[in-house]
Amino acid sequence: MSEPGWGGGAFGARARCVLAPNANMMTLDGTNTWVLREPDARRSIVIDPGPSIESHLDAIEESSGPVAAVLLTHHHADHSEAAREFAERMGCGVRALDPAYQLGSEGLGDGDVVAVDGLEVHVVATPGHTSDSLSFHVPAESALLTGDTVLGRGTTVVAHPDGQLGAYLDSLDRLHRLASEHEIGSIWPGHGPVIDDALGVLDFYLAHRKDRLDQVEAALGGLDRDADDLPRQVVEIVYRDVDPVLWGAAELSVRAQLAFLTGR
Repeated sequence: MSEPGWGGGAFGARARCVLAPNANMMTLDGTNTWVLREPDARRSIVIDPGPSIESHLDAIEESSGPVAAVLLTHHHADHSEAAREFAERMGCGVRALDPAYQLGSEGLGDGDVVAVDGLEVHVVATPGHTSDSLSFHVPAESALLTGDTVLGRGTTVVAHPDGQLGAYLDSLDRLHRLASEHEIGSIWPGHGPVIDDALGVLDFYLAHRKDRLDQVEAALGGLDRDADDLPRQVVEIVYRDVDPVLWGAAELSVRAQLAFLTGR
């Protein structure tokens, strides 16, 4: 389930990953909480405080010092559960695309720039995993912080029906263009280790999605498209080499693939 040696840590001059103790089949080693701060600055930005585990929040606070803002990549509980709790502890707001997860008057949207004591974080809308998924470009570190849009190991789930495959493919294309145009080297994911070849992993993700679509389309050729359990039948064919424990998550992606291919 986990890769030996991944426990978070410092990256570049401005980032520290505080790994939450919530490892499981879906979260890999646990949720990566990112603390960003300009060198010698007093205040930091905290991204995805993660689960409501007191020891984890204590570790974030120890790393962060004073916090100017909490940002969320998306609403899933393993990223957002402790956002309000931690923000109230630190006396700051929570900025998110979904108003239900905001604390304070400021939201977060595509093209926004969050600036704190000389540090700039640029917001990039990357829907697909969820409808409210955001990524963050940190120009000073030539890095992309991707939440669950790109993981540090393996591939992510398109969480149908909130997540949509067409939007996800568009988001991968957008991140690829951004990485190419801005010479972005690193991806700081929401789970798993940092990736030092941004363009390489984005190429892999795009190729993987095309391959899965081809496999699903091939599987449909021998199945009754009107069957109530069509998604599960497709999972049993296309994901037969995947641990059945993960078939529930795979079925979400298959439902997104079927919607993309057939409009179901």
